[in-house]
Amino acid sequence: MTEYEWLVILAEELNMRKAAARLYVSPSALSQRLQTLENDWNTKIFVRTPRGLILTPAGERIVQLSKEIVQATEQVKEEVEQMDGRASGTLRLAVVSIAAQHWLPSILKRFTERYPNVKIALVTGWTSNIMEWMYQNDFHIGIVRGVPHWNGIKHFLFADRLYLIDQKINGLEQLPKTDRPFIQFKSDSTYFLHIQQWWHEQFETPPERTMVVDQIETCKQLAYHGIGYAILPEIALHDLDDSMNKIPLKDRTGRLMERGTWLIGADTAWQLPQVQAFYQVVRELMD
Repeated sequence: MTEYEWLVILAEELNMRKAAARLYVSPSALSQRLQTLENDWNTKIFVRTPRGLILTPAGERIVQLSKEIVQATEQVKEEVEQMDGRASGTLRLAVVSIAAQHWLPSILKRFTERYPNVKIALVTGWTSNIMEWMYQNDFHIGIVRGVPHWNGIKHFLFADRLYLIDQKINGLEQLPKTDRPFIQFKSDSTYFLHIQQWWHEQFETPPERTMVVDQIETCKQLAYHGIGYAILPEIALHDLDDSMNKIPLKDRTGRLMERGTWLIGADTAWQLPQVQAFYQVVRELMD
């Protein structure tokens, strides 16, 4: 690994111990390497504090240069690999968290078995995060939820229905009368508004009691343990048992409510062999 690459990692972590763990070196070895680099530049790149590292103004410029060099180097490598048509190099994926947890593992298992020379750079987050990263050209492929406003390559993957789950409630008509809490999870504003719109179409008043948790898995487990009811996508309910009622949501026209998942990519990235290979694996497992 070049000094540019480890310097970028150090700037991302701003913590010597965490960066050393990612680089598979000891913190002391990394500290010595940083000291050597600062001597070469004849300036301080980081200020050490008890709470971690802080970039100096000079350090910010050096790190920015390092990022540009790393990105340019990776791009040239990909272009060279593209010349001979090999699926190798790095595949940069940004995947919405729920798909990364419940859909992606089987895809990556087959892909890595078939293309062992391709390195996977994966991050997860909300759809809004991934769209921002894709607009900045940080990743080859994005997997997002909802209907993405994207002018590049866009492929529909699947749609899963939305369900209300609860141990006691067995009909939507019971919701305005229940004192059981509505357990919600923090999500993209589009999903949250989707649920809010559905509720206001169905009922005149908001839920009497609500609980908000940080992750969908926490929301699901609270509902599974009888704390309250939740509205969750089908993709997250593969382990639902018979003790839970599962009620499909419908819109005002009676149509089942669904949440779509899409694959997006830039036209230039789509020409890369590793990107084409990944999409081929996705199509095989989705058919």
